[in-house]
Amino acid sequence: MFFNSFNYAIFLLIVFILYWFVFNKKLKIQNLFLLVCSYYFYSCWDRRFLILLIFSTLLDFFSGIMIERHNNKRKRRFWLLLSIIINLGFLGFFKYYNFFIQSFAELLSNLGIKPHIWTLQIILPVGISFYTFHGLSYVIDIYKKRIPVEKNFVDYALFVSFFALLVAGPIERATHLLPQLKKKRNFNYYQAVDGLRQILWGLFKKIVIADNCAHYVNIIFDSSDTLSGSELVTGAILFAFQIYGDFSGYSDIALGSSRLLGINLLKNFNYPYFSRDVAEFWRRWHISLSSWFKDYLYIPLGGSRGGTWMRIRNTFIIFLVSGFWHGANWTFIFWGGLNALFIMPSIILKTNRHNLDIVAQGKKLPSLKEFTSILLTFIIITFAWIFFRSENLHHAVSYISKIFNADLFTVPFIQDRRKLFRIIVVFILILFFLIIEWIGRENNYALEKLGNNWNFIIRWFFYSFIIFLIFMYMEIKGSPFIYFQF
Repeated sequence: MFFNSFNYAIFLLIVFILYWFVFNKKLKIQNLFLLVCSYYFYSCWDRRFLILLIFSTLLDFFSGIMIERHNNKRKRRFWLLLSIIINLGFLGFFKYYNFFIQSFAELLSNLGIKPHIWTLQIILPVGISFYTFHGLSYVIDIYKKRIPVEKNFVDYALFVSFFALLVAGPIERATHLLPQLKKKRNFNYYQAVDGLRQILWGLFKKIVIADNCAHYVNIIFDSSDTLSGSELVTGAILFAFQIYGDFSGYSDIALGSSRLLGINLLKNFNYPYFSRDVAEFWRRWHISLSSWFKDYLYIPLGGSRGGTWMRIRNTFIIFLVSGFWHGANWTFIFWGGLNALFIMPSIILKTNRHNLDIVAQGKKLPSLKEFTSILLTFIIITFAWIFFRSENLHHAVSYISKIFNADLFTVPFIQDRRKLFRIIVVFILILFFLIIEWIGRENNYALEKLGNNWNFIIRWFFYSFIIFLIFMYMEIKGSPFIYFQF
């Protein structure tokens, strides 16, 4: 059940009505209803893996209780390690087993040994990377005595598996979400309307921007050996907008759906393509994952307290692990390392905290310096995205090497006029998207306050135009989101 499908729209409508008008009298029943809906939502992907989700939830729930119960440090550490090892063991098996086996076999082959490897046809459980991190942060926080243990299983299970965030985040914290689940929630009309607006903008990002870009990205990357440098650059730029529209669109729909139910999730994107340096980009891109790695890996490793060398080492570890988290392919690891290299000058020179404000705050346009910085940062990030999108490292290197040819500065050659027209339309839609994002960059999402001061007719004409574009490009079943594979 994709967020961008009619099935989800019907599901969300039914949940909304029952949640507010049938199960709203008692908080415990309301939470139980949401948990049942979340398990149904997950079982629509593959009901076999629902058992794995429930097992992981039970493991962390009881591990938390045992950690809280014991004062003995060895026993507390035992239950913490038990939870971490089992959770990462499941994640490693389903996500990385074949990768490690094949990589080991390739290493032996390079040494002249021809091994017989045994790979498995493993199906990756959707959302396992996300709900695993939910549980790990919970037990670690209890071990560190940052939060009290949750003794209500329904509330804890809902924290882990709430349908809006279950399959692709944001990666929530118990300190942020659990208190909301413990308090009675009253219907707020303005919050619900705001949630619908955010869902609308998320659908626009996914269906109108990401899916349109994806069509041409697939064509260009799949036939990169036969295309000119300018066409390959076009493909890289389109992928940059595809992955942003796809993932931030998902996040907007998740946050908007939650707001319809009176729940606020963590903000996951903050206009990353308006960043003035790479460090700022990573503060604005997939915020919940970046902050998770910062709190549970970077700081425990020593953070930046040990001088320049420790900052360099820990930054590389964070980015390499982040790349590996995204998938079992050397392209993701190289992508992570490449971003670490790009951010390294600001780490060494201690300028990584310079751009903390909103670009051109209170102004209509950026200065020439700001615009140049934004453009340069976008080029750097887009270059790294080539590795993220490529099938393997050979494909990525081949793709990049073909960009830097004499035909780089030629106009992309497209004989089919209809295809040329469609590509032009896609870039017009991207321009429209960027303008709206720029206007709304000081808000939580682009449409949050846009049009509040407009004439009623103009405002609804604008919304109707966005809805028209969504329905014009929408597929009945919906297309998968990129981050579902992670």
